[in-house]
Amino acid sequence: MKTFEIEILSNLPNIYFSKEELITDIAKVHSELLFIHPFREGNGRTARILANIMCRKQGYEPLKFQLITEKEFEAYVFAVQLATDKNYTKMEELIRFIFPT
Repeated sequence: MKTFEIEILSNLPNIYFSKEELITDIAKVHSELLFIHPFREGNGRTARILANIMCRKQGYEPLKFQLITEKEFEAYVFAVQLATDKNYTKMEELIRFIFPT
């Protein structure tokens, strides 16, 4: 968690000037938090809350996680697994899909 805080969270800007930059950072934060799985229970809920806080802080509505159905869930798990190699492209695609319009 300390590495997550130092290397990722502490480098996030306070203000995003583009939606794409925000999506990129949400994907990274979400993937890494799920990958390190720091809590005994509630990892998914915690990661979703943090992603939504990031959205709300920038004036957006919460992400539409309810759009991740059984069909998309396999892609979601795969996207988290790619985080082992710092590859966030699939999670970015998923976050873009559930980003509020």
